[in-house]
Order: sequence, then structure tokens, then C-alpha cells
Amino acid sequence: MAYTRISMYLPPDIDPSQAAIAYGCRAMPKLNEELQSEDLLTRQKALMALCDLVHDPEHVYEAISIGCLESLKALLKDRDNLVRTKTTEVLHIMATHNVGRDGFLSHGIIPALSLLLNDPQLLCRENLHLTFKHLAQLPSGARGIVQSGLIPLLVWKLPREEEGIQELMLDTLAPCLQEDATEALSSRVVPFLREKLLSPSAGIRSKAARALTAVSIPLEGKNQVWQFDVIPILVHLLTDQSEEVQASAAGALMYAAVTTKGKYAALDVEAIRPLLDLLHSPVSRVRLHALKALTVLAEAPEGRKLLQMHVPTFRFLEEDASEAVRRAARVTIQVVEWKP
Repeated sequence: MAYTRISMYLPPDIDPSQAAIAYGCRAMPKLNEELQSEDLLTRQKALMALCDLVHDPEHVYEAISIGCLESLKALLKDRDNLVRTKTTEVLHIMATHNVGRDGFLSHGIIPALSLLLNDPQLLCRENLHLTFKHLAQLPSGARGIVQSGLIPLLVWKLPREEEGIQELMLDTLAPCLQEDATEALSSRVVPFLREKLLSPSAGIRSKAARALTAVSIPLEGKNQVWQFDVIPILVHLLTDQSEEVQASAAGALMYAAVTTKGKYAALDVEAIRPLLDLLHSPVSRVRLHALKALTVLAEAPEGRKLLQMHVPTFRFLEEDASEAVRRAARVTIQVVEWKP
């Protein structure tokens, strides 16, 4: 016999920490209304639900089209720690989609997020830098960060952040510096990156060298790398146990040694021997960067003389599995065998 007794417990698939999601096309507008609620618990539950929904790019598109970004911008200033943290989490998930990154650039999310660079909540700052990292993957996103004037502040904050966040900041800085390194160079980015090259963390060493590669593209960057005595450190990192560090260090050396002062600074600390050793690396990126760095050093008469006996090694690399390595080997041979 059936009874009309009603259970006091919620169904097992209901999460009481999330707002109830409305059906169909009403779901996102209802959450947007709740994001603007004066009730703290309502705002928190709406953010929890939104975190799940924005993994789908279609929901991200809908959220942007109905004005959710303006609501989220307002919540970045909320007094409640959980609200700010969950807001940045929503934004960093949205930033994993192209539609989200494009929406951020057109709705001024970068300046709004920058207000939280000194937030006391570690997770909040981590989400913020994850968002910037994803944005910087697009050239337009990297330009947006540069044009917002954030680069000097990011450079200054770099040595003062937690180790995990430092890696995220370096991931952001590298593509931004490729767009424009002017502000960073005037903010003493090279000394800060030099310090990070000496970090006990292989991830930070590798990403600092990658950022130095971007810094060394303009002439002023090449000059500063030489002036701050970074080249000996890069040469030392060529023998690092991490292959990623080796590849990034060789890449940075490749650009820094383009100038005459850079070439002779590298030759003075005997960069050729560790670079030749890297030609036997199983990682094609390491071999490629080592070849290009050797090509640059071969432009100096002293470097060319030292490398002439290693032409058979370069010829062997003309049969490498990587097409880029094969092309680089041919160029290296031409430079080494050149006679005035």
C-alpha cells in the first residue's frame, strides 16, 4: 500500500551549494539575475552553478550575449572572498574558449581583473593569472594586456608571488613581450628574469628563459641581456638536467648572441661545447635551437674556426627526422664553410 509521506531529504543528485538551474533558454538569464542579487547566498550559489555551465562554449556565448560579463565585473569588487574567488574561476574557465577571450577584450575584463592583483586570497590571484595566461595565447589578447599598461606591474609582482603563480605570470609575459617589450625593458625585466633563471624550479627556469627569448628580439633587449651578464647563466643552463630548460636557454642564447658583444660574451664562456653536446639530444626542439645558436656564433671568425672540424656532425643532421632541423643544419654548414 502506498503512502503520501514526503521525505525530508533532497534527492541524491541535487547539490545544495548550487542555484537551481532553470529549464532551457531561461537558465542563463535566471543565473544572471541571481548574480546581481543583494543576497550573498544567492550570488554564491549562482556562481557555483555558472562554473559548471561555462565549460560548454555555447553557454559561454549565451552568457556574453545576455550581459553576464558586466555582472561578473561587478562581482570582482564584492567584499565576500568566496564571491571574488568563484568569479575569477568562472572567468578563467570562460577564457579557455575563443569566444570567451574575444568577449573579454570587447567588455574590458582585463582592467577589471587587474584590480585583484593584490587580492589576499591566493586562489583568487591564481585564477586571475590563469585567465591572463589563456588570454595571452591569442595575439589580440597579448596586445590587450600590453595596451592595458599591466606589463610593468606584472614584472614588479613576479618575484613577490608564490612559485606556482610565478610560472603562470611567466607564461603570460612571454607572448606579451613578443608583442612589445618596451615597457618591460624600462621596468628592469631582465634583472628579474635573470634571478628566475637561478630558481630551484625547472619550470620557472625554463619559462624565464622563454621570456628572455622574447625580450631579446629587440636590440635594446639584446643589449640588456649582455649588460646584466645573463649570457653566462644561459650557457650554464645548456647543461641543465631538464630538456625544456636546455631548449629555452639555447633559444634565448640564439637571440642574445646576435650582437657582436653577445657573440663574444658567449664565446668567452665557451658556449660552443655544450651547444655541440645538445646536437645529440633526443628532443628535436633542443637540437634545432642549439643549431641556430651555433650558426650565430659561427658568424664570428673565432667561432667559425672552432666549428669547422664539426662539419661532419652538421652533415649528419641533414638527415634528421625533423625538417626544421635539416634546414637549420644546411644553414649552419653554409655559415661555417663561408670564406671571406
